[in-house]
Amino acid sequence: MITFIIIGITAIISIAAFSNYTMMDKFIFCPTEAKHGQWYRFFTYGVLHADYTHLIFNMFTLYFFGGDIEQAFKTIFGQQMGTIYFLLLYITALPVSILPTYLKQKDNTNYRSLGASGAVSAIIFAYILVNPMNYMGVLFIPIWLPAFLFGIIFLLISVSLDKKQSKGVNHSAHITGGLYGLVFMVAVFIAFANINLVIEFADKIKIDSLGDLIRFGY
Repeated sequence: MITFIIIGITAIISIAAFSNYTMMDKFIFCPTEAKHGQWYRFFTYGVLHADYTHLIFNMFTLYFFGGDIEQAFKTIFGQQMGTIYFLLLYITALPVSILPTYLKQKDNTNYRSLGASGAVSAIIFAYILVNPMNYMGVLFIPIWLPAFLFGIIFLLISVSLDKKQSKGVNHSAHITGGLYGLVFMVAVFIAFANINLVIEFADKIKIDSLGDLIRFGY
C-alpha cells in the first residue's frame, strides 16, 4: 500500500535530518523563506519531525487510519485511481494545513514548523467521515468514543488550544488539515463517483443508548 511507502519515506528523511542540521534547515517550514520563493517548504516540512516520539506518533496514526482510507478510495475508484486520490489527499493536505500558519507568521523570521500532523489529521477526519460509528480513543486512556464524537471533541480542544497559542504544537494545522480531509473526500466522491458521503455519514450514525456514545476498557 502507498501508506507504507509514505511512512517509509517520512521515517527515512526524518531520521536522517535528526543529525543533519543542513537538511533540517533546508526542509523545515520557514514562512519568511517560503514568502521569498522557497515554496517547496510547504511540502518538505511534512517529512521532518522534531524527535522520535513525534515521528512515531504521527506514523503510527497514519498507519492505523491510512490503510482504511486508501482502501476506501480503491474500492470505489479502482487500484490506480484510488491510489492517486489517496496520494492527492495526503500531499495537498500539507500546504493546505500550514496555510493559516503561513498567513499569520509570514513576516516572522523566527518561526519554524515541522511534522506530518496536518496531513495525518486530514486522513483521520476522512476516516471519521467514512466510519462515523467506529470507536476511537487516545493511547493509554481506556475511554472510547464513536468517531464522529471524537472528531468534534478533538476540533473543539484544538480550537481552544490554538487560541491559547500553546507552544510546540501547531494546533491550527490540525484543525485546517482535519477540515480539509472532510472537504476533499466529499468533493471527490460527489464529483467522480456520484456518492454523497454527507448523506451516508448521517445515515450511519445510530445512537440507541448511552453505551453507544462512550465505552470503557481496552
